[in-house]
Amino acid sequence: MRLADRNHAAAVARLQGRLDEARQVLLGGSFEVEELRKAQTITDADRERAAWSHYIAALAANELRRASLPTAAEIDAEYEKTMQRIEAGQSNPDRSHSSRFNIHADYELKAGARYFDKNLRTRRLAALRAAIPTGESRLVDAAVQSYVLEHNLAIQPGSVDWHQLAHAFTRAEIEALQRSIEFDEGNMGGKPTDPLIQPPVAPQEKTTPIPLRKLFQDYIASRQALGYHQDGGANWDRSIEALIKFLGHSDARRITRLSLMGWRDSLLASGLSAKTVADKHLAAIRAVLTWAFDNARLPTNEAEKVKQDLPKVVRSREAGYTDKEATLILIASRNYEPAWAPNPSNRESAHITAAKRWVPLLCAFTGARVTEVTQLRKEDVRQEDGRWIVRLTPGAGSVKSGHYRDVPLHRQVVKLGFIEFVNTSKSGPMFHGAKTPEKYLGSRLIDRQSQKMTVAARATADRKTLGHLS
Repeated sequence: MRLADRNHAAAVARLQGRLDEARQVLLGGSFEVEELRKAQTITDADRERAAWSHYIAALAANELRRASLPTAAEIDAEYEKTMQRIEAGQSNPDRSHSSRFNIHADYELKAGARYFDKNLRTRRLAALRAAIPTGESRLVDAAVQSYVLEHNLAIQPGSVDWHQLAHAFTRAEIEALQRSIEFDEGNMGGKPTDPLIQPPVAPQEKTTPIPLRKLFQDYIASRQALGYHQDGGANWDRSIEALIKFLGHSDARRITRLSLMGWRDSLLASGLSAKTVADKHLAAIRAVLTWAFDNARLPTNEAEKVKQDLPKVVRSREAGYTDKEATLILIASRNYEPAWAPNPSNRESAHITAAKRWVPLLCAFTGARVTEVTQLRKEDVRQEDGRWIVRLTPGAGSVKSGHYRDVPLHRQVVKLGFIEFVNTSKSGPMFHGAKTPEKYLGSRLIDRQSQKMTVAARATADRKTLGHLS
């Protein structure tokens, strides 16, 4: 009996020791009593900051998960692959009882990924809401433990402080899940409605705003000094202004990755194509912010990871114009006559009329870009050894390569009267009214009708159909 008593006491002591070790492991390792005393107590302000931190982390986790899900283009591609396998007879049940299921499995998984992800988030949101009145914390205990260890807080599992922090984390995650569901519905501007989940109100170091417009101007100036963007970043300023309007401010310091993603999604929702958003708007902002970061004008480059995938290209006809279409366009250009108006101020200018008559033909015969032709000057046309030549030069305006090139004029262009037009033109630009070289780059005097005709003609530059014009 005495031996049993002694063994019983020893067993109790060992059990108590194991329990103490377990408590220490839960707190992140073996801590001496003195070290536990050094841990920090938590205040109401600390709890509010912790809730906001968990809200931001949950938002980021949701965004990363969303980015990993299959895109519409990937789903379409998998569907096409499935159809091809079915057409090839791979779903024949005579070959294998599981073949039909296996054929559809990959497509069904990709097609349903976003649905299942939303369903999981909806169920977790319902569980978190149900936990609020009961005080249940198991759904966020792991996050609480991680936060306690990271910030060396003197909080024991199961204590009042633990439950209060878990309650704050639960409310934070509810708000984050609500935002993610709003994102699914196209609402990118949602804010927390829970008064506890708000940005820290602690005073922050004041920083001087960095105007986005000034960054854009400095970026263009730096590129022009190297021979680029001689057009002054034409049309990029519209992207800058569109972003400022969306943000409601023009401070580049306050631009975040999330705000840029929201702007991107709002552009898509407005009806712009994915290619326009990617190649025009995002390209402009990314170039400016990347330059600002590389030149120590901004502490981070928030645009670095903001991208827009492009859908699979589907073509239902030729990439260019048919022979018949090209012929009609070029004949219309050659025979163009401006509408007459009794009031001279309402009549079309001679420059615009000339552009509509000659620019499409010149683009088609030379293969030059529209802007390269519309900036031609009288002095850029010359005769050499009996051949007429046009020089496309940066001296007249923007040239894609940055280098001049001489292009011989086809005899049909000469025969149609282009040289007579050149001879009767005044010195300087023949297709726009800018008077000084400093204004050549900014000239935008060719109207929409002329641009459409020139783009159409340019698309036919590699076709051998121009004999119909003679």
